[in-house]
Amino acid sequence: MSQPLPRLRANLDFMPSPVPEQPGLLIRDPFHYSDVTLIFPPPLVECLALFDGEQTGLDLRAALVRITGDFQVGDLEASLIDSLDRSGFLENETFEGLREVRHKEFAAAPTREAAHAGSAYPGERGELVETMRAYMEPDEPEAAPSTGSGDIFAIAAPHVSPEGGWQSYQAAYRAMPKEADGLTFVVLGTSHYGAPERFGLTRKQFVTPFGETPVDQPLTDYLMKHASPAIVMEDYCHAVEHSIEFQVLFLQHLYGPSIRILPILCGSYARSIYEGGMPEDDEYVRRFLGTLGDLSAREGSRLFWVLGIDMAHMGRRYGDPFSAEAERGEMLSVSARDRERIDRINRADHTGFWDRVQENHDDLKWCGSSPLYTFLKAAPRGRGNLVRYEQWNIDGESVVSFAGIAFSRDA
Repeated sequence: MSQPLPRLRANLDFMPSPVPEQPGLLIRDPFHYSDVTLIFPPPLVECLALFDGEQTGLDLRAALVRITGDFQVGDLEASLIDSLDRSGFLENETFEGLREVRHKEFAAAPTREAAHAGSAYPGERGELVETMRAYMEPDEPEAAPSTGSGDIFAIAAPHVSPEGGWQSYQAAYRAMPKEADGLTFVVLGTSHYGAPERFGLTRKQFVTPFGETPVDQPLTDYLMKHASPAIVMEDYCHAVEHSIEFQVLFLQHLYGPSIRILPILCGSYARSIYEGGMPEDDEYVRRFLGTLGDLSAREGSRLFWVLGIDMAHMGRRYGDPFSAEAERGEMLSVSARDRERIDRINRADHTGFWDRVQENHDDLKWCGSSPLYTFLKAAPRGRGNLVRYEQWNIDGESVVSFAGIAFSRDA
């Protein structure tokens, strides 16, 4: 009797092939357990649904016969299964072995190496210096953003590729203080791949072509002491996550690598979005938010908060039945809804903000809701000012929105 096919991993990235001469579905591993990228040609894409742990090799063979019109599909069947297996894309022993190796490597490593140097930004220091200068130093000097009364103590910047979002990065980071002496930068990033109601920490120094930036160990110890059940310590997600790496890059550009950071990956609060209630209805989330709030009150002006967030993800790449174009058509109503949420953020109205996130189970697919909510709960006296809002076509049919926001303390 034919055995069930192993399940295709649900945590892979799937997107239309960006290679015109190779149309189809691109599959890659965002966890970098595997460095392989596969492109499935359009006729074979439907076969992926058969890798569900229930259907068998006989079902796959029947599908291939129907697709090709040829009864001699044994080699194609074997090649398809072998490609997915060797790539680590199936839930089987091959994948488990790859995952174990990567997790052990990260746990043993003394530093958190730059995962996106050479792809999302230059991997060579000299070229990176010039690139960052181009992003941060416009041809025409602009006035610093107006943020109302009080000192700026936090910003929210994108975590989209700097090449696409540099103007919003620039708007946010130009609101930063001129000096960083005595500050610890609390960097709240979206955990794209971590547990929904957990927070990822690491003690490892963050490395980029600019140098190594240390983590504030006493503050990490404090969080671990008072909120350890909510924390994944040495979270492997840090090894591959860009939402914090990009913020560290901009901070290093402004101040050099010898700053201190407290990097925190925030899970998605999916239970609240899909089942109702507030994020802190979860005991572990409540404990972490309370501990972070206590830390905020204790440290006061010694902390500067940096949020790495994107907003709406719309269009075919993100599962919508329509093609999205920045600031046109459907994206005009998305802009209005984005701005409603931003208005609640700027008023420090965490309840009103989360009410809007929960609408239609967050059909805008914001990729930054949890760091924003975490910040609003931990630093409730902040008042925000939108310094830039953008929509960007990440491909021809899909749009990401993001913004720069500067926060000042209430008098």
